[in-house]
Amino acid sequence: PPSLPPPSAMLTPRGPALCTALRRAAPAGLAAFHSSARRCRAARVAVVLSGCGVYDGTEIHEASAVLVHLSRGGAEVQMYAPDVPQMHVIDHSKGQPAEAESRNVLVESARIARGKIASLAKLTTADHDAVIFPGGFGAAKNLSTFAVDGKDCKVNREVERVLKDFHKAGKPIGLCCISPVLAAKVLSGAEVTVGHEEEEGGKWPYAGTAGAIKELGAKHSSASALFSLTPFYEAHVDTKNKVVTTPAFMCETALHHIFDGIGAMVKNVLKLTGK
Repeated sequence: PPSLPPPSAMLTPRGPALCTALRRAAPAGLAAFHSSARRCRAARVAVVLSGCGVYDGTEIHEASAVLVHLSRGGAEVQMYAPDVPQMHVIDHSKGQPAEAESRNVLVESARIARGKIASLAKLTTADHDAVIFPGGFGAAKNLSTFAVDGKDCKVNREVERVLKDFHKAGKPIGLCCISPVLAAKVLSGAEVTVGHEEEEGGKWPYAGTAGAIKELGAKHSSASALFSLTPFYEAHVDTKNKVVTTPAFMCETALHHIFDGIGAMVKNVLKLTGK
C-alpha cells in the first residue's frame, strides 16, 4: 500500500486552510468571527450578602446554593455587602442575642465570599447583568428594618439604590426566602412569592410575611397554587419587572427542595439576562 506522508507534512497546510475556511464562514472576515465570539460572554451576576449566619445575616445554605447554580450556569460572580454594623449578633447555638458583641456586615459576609467581596456602594448596573439577594434574617435586619418594623420598614440606602437601578435598567433581580420583602418595599407593584399564606401546621412558619408584602403595596403569588404540582422547587417570575423569587427556607422542608427551588430562581434570572 502507498506510504503515508510524515505527520509534519499532514499538519502544515491545515493552518492556512483553516484560516481560509473561517474567512469564508465569517461574512466580514476573521475580525467579525472573533467579535461574534466575544459577544457570547457569560452573564455577570452580583450577589448581595447580609452577614454570615441565618439568624443575624445571610442563610449560608441559600448563599451556597445560589453560588453553585450560578457556577453551573456559567455566570461570572462578584459578591457585595453593605459596610455597616449588624443590627445585633445572635449566638446560633442558643438562638439568643450576644449582648457584648458587635459585628460588621461586610466583614462577616467575607466569610462566605472567601474574602472576595466588595462594599455594596461599589455595585453598579454597568458592571453586571443581574443581581441576586439570598435570604436569611440579615435581609430583614441588616439590609432593612423589616424584622422590627414590618410594613413600615426602611431599606438600607445602598440596597434601595441597587434595586431601583437594576429595575430601571431592565436587568433581572433574584430574591429568595425573606429577601423578597426588599423588592416589595422598593419596587411598587412588583409580584413576588414567599410561599404559602397559611402556616399549615407549622410547615410554613413565616406565612404571615405574605400579608406584610401585600401591605407594602406588592402582589403576592401564593405558592399553594404556584407549586401545586412541584412544591418547594419552583420559582415565580414577574416578567414585567424581571423579578424572580422562590420561598427557600420559608418552608420547613428537605434541604434538597430548597436547593432545587433556588436553582429554578437562578436559572430564570440567567434566562432573563439573555446571555
